[in-house]
Amino acid sequence: MSTKPKYKRVLLKLSGEGLMGPKEFGLDTETVERIADEIAVVHKMGVEVCLVIGAGNIFRGISGAAAGIERTSADYMGMLATVINAIAVQSVLEGKGVPTRVMSAIPMATVCEPYIKRRADRHLDKGRVVIFAAGTGNPFFTTDTAAALRGVEMGCDALLKGTQVDGVYSADPKTTPDAERYDKLSYQDVLTRNLRVMDTSAIALARENDVPIVVFSIHTPGAFAEVVNGDGLFTIIAADA
Repeated sequence: MSTKPKYKRVLLKLSGEGLMGPKEFGLDTETVERIADEIAVVHKMGVEVCLVIGAGNIFRGISGAAAGIERTSADYMGMLATVINAIAVQSVLEGKGVPTRVMSAIPMATVCEPYIKRRADRHLDKGRVVIFAAGTGNPFFTTDTAAALRGVEMGCDALLKGTQVDGVYSADPKTTPDAERYDKLSYQDVLTRNLRVMDTSAIALARENDVPIVVFSIHTPGAFAEVVNGDGLFTIIAADA
């Protein structure tokens, strides 16, 4: 493994499902603890870490009830669910001695700070992990788009997407054993082949601002630190891939 990190400031995008572990919905304490350990290792390396966490683990649990809910209302429910995940991860990280701040796109002063770019920069400069919650604050935008937006705003060197598999495949490797795995892709490859890495607005935003997207498995022990060092298994999506 390289001794010097390849990236100085990164944004890690986690899906809500990634926090479920073996559960059908909600938070699995053991899984959250393990992911927090991974983040703590990278933080200790001196890398500035931002996080955006989805809400599929909570929203999935009420999807039956959500079926009849109007789209805008459902999206706001999802944004609120990301705040629940953010506060949970913050609590676990701080328990490990990692100073963390949650900043929400929807102001809720009792539980976290509102998102203000300059303040977020200050937190990162002071060595704090910053978790961006409540998506973009607008309906019809996913947490993938929120991750790309915050990654660009914060001047991150890379957008790291921690998924269930170790990179991007031509099809779901769990259902298609002979699916092709890619080491490198261009932004255009992802869009034209309709590879479901992130939604198209997130890919377009990263492409317009030349922020590489690195896809790796968050469930592989030590993978986050390896990827930050430019090692390990991952797929990189960039202009010159």
